[in-house]
Amino acid sequence: MFFTPPLHSEDEAFLAEVCKGLAHPARIRILRQLLTEHTCTCGQLVGELPLAQSTVSQHLKILKEAGLVRGEVDGPRTCYCVDRETVDKFGPLIRALLSITPEMP
Repeated sequence: MFFTPPLHSEDEAFLAEVCKGLAHPARIRILRQLLTEHTCTCGQLVGELPLAQSTVSQHLKILKEAGLVRGEVDGPRTCYCVDRETVDKFGPLIRALLSITPEMP
């Protein structure tokens, strides 16, 4: 028998969506870069990653759909940053999921 910390179905859906957004090494690297720089344009990210601009744009789109990244239009470009609300919510939920341990008999 296993002890499972309570997670509501909306928490499970949230975790699944965020994990889906993180399900590629390039997206994790983009997120790490945004956490380091606080805000970047797609062009700046392309300069830091060995990926084409179109590939970085596609990964940013997926990160935005997962709620991990926000983009603000700044003239002809978009500045991207980490959505702290999503990251702050994700941390405790993923820790709760990973802390599930078997009950002792």
